[in-house]
Amino acid sequence: MTKPDHTTARDTVSAPALSPATTAKPDLISVEQAKAMDVARMTDLFKVHLNPGQLHFMKLLGFHKIKVERAEGMFYIDQNGRKILDLFGGFGSLAFGHNHPRLLEARKKFQEEKRQEIAIAFMSQYAAALAHNLAKCSPGDLDMVFLGSSGSEAMEAAVKLAERAAGPKRPKIVYAENSFHGKTKGVLAITDGSLYRADFKMADNVVRIPFADIEAVERTFRSDPEVGVIVLETIQGGGGIIQAPAEYWQKLRALCDQYGVLWIADEVQCGYGRSGRFYAFEHYGVVPDVTALAKSLGGGKAAVGAMIARREVYMKTYGTPKTAMIHAMATFGGMGEACVTSIEALNVLYDEGLIDNAAVTGDYLLQRLQALKEKYPKIIKDVRGKGLMVGLEFHDFSQTLPMVLRPVVSVLDDKLKGSLSGFVGALLLRDYDVLVAFTEYNRNVIRLEPPLICQREHVDRFVEALDSLLSRGIVSIVKDFVKSQVR
Repeated sequence: MTKPDHTTARDTVSAPALSPATTAKPDLISVEQAKAMDVARMTDLFKVHLNPGQLHFMKLLGFHKIKVERAEGMFYIDQNGRKILDLFGGFGSLAFGHNHPRLLEARKKFQEEKRQEIAIAFMSQYAAALAHNLAKCSPGDLDMVFLGSSGSEAMEAAVKLAERAAGPKRPKIVYAENSFHGKTKGVLAITDGSLYRADFKMADNVVRIPFADIEAVERTFRSDPEVGVIVLETIQGGGGIIQAPAEYWQKLRALCDQYGVLWIADEVQCGYGRSGRFYAFEHYGVVPDVTALAKSLGGGKAAVGAMIARREVYMKTYGTPKTAMIHAMATFGGMGEACVTSIEALNVLYDEGLIDNAAVTGDYLLQRLQALKEKYPKIIKDVRGKGLMVGLEFHDFSQTLPMVLRPVVSVLDDKLKGSLSGFVGALLLRDYDVLVAFTEYNRNVIRLEPPLICQREHVDRFVEALDSLLSRGIVSIVKDFVKSQVR
């Protein structure tokens, strides 16, 4: 006897019609209205509903005059059809440039096939595949993955994991001066910025030491048996693109092993191929116990962060049914389309040789900037970086002026710190259609983190623009900037 096909019968039943809406609809802006919004309306809404204080700085730099209509590859295109070369790269979030076609296609296909997005009750094939891919990209036994939506979330997960693994008798966490690990409440305690810390109450189980000082690390480990974790950016971003030598990292690994301290490498900004290796710590032949990625992990199209830990450390912390849910993925961790985007992005990263391009083009950028430093030694103090994570540091303002003015202006150097980088950044955008960024702690540094698709022609355009601008001389640069503020 044939069984009735209940599935087919059920599938043909129409869903009941929804009742007409009775709740009054507020005065909402539609998608098309948002797209058509002009700069004046955008400015008004930003000031009223988002961040009026931030608007002050946007006006200083001229950012408030631009409405980005679309973006492609290395460029933003504004409301006037002007193409702006992006050497800012969203603080390293745009490894693939804007709207990479393979990423657009992967997301489009996901949507068209109506695949599952949030699968909290079930396992997700997309989250599982992404975790597998990250493990394959990671050296050593870094193979246990936590997925989140941001770098801060990934670092929160990393710190919690390491603190539990270290145990209650070793609760102290060492961090470095001028570090940046996020703005959420937990990692704020290891983010060394008075602006971000403000008057919030910080966790008190932290120890601050100088960055790249291995003797300070050894003294701290030796003198305080309660230290269980050390957290360091492999390349400090907010600190001004600061590196430590290879021997520092090799000795750090040895000291962590000697004293039983867990090492968390924050690679949120410097990782994912930006330095010319997948992880920046790979340059030094060492592997941390825990690391974190974000920024470009979502391909510039999705918000994705990840913690990757050694299996031994992970299992010690969350390896039993009793402990497994202490820090499981949050609601939006491992969302379907975000994971699909990240899966495709990792494949693009290797298929298109973008890690190698970061190394080669980054070296070229450093060479061209070093030549500018030699040409303008009274303006440019230092050029440094690795791959396509580069810092261009200007001298304090007084040092760039004629000798007769230096003693008078030097007393204002601290207050004027960052002014020259701001002037240069604003004029690069206004006069040369080039966008650059800045660093949080050393405000004299221009931060360059272009997409990993950056080519020599983009480097040449930027360097030639900067050369043209600096050739005006500091007095003219200041005058030109002041004029831009009154237009």
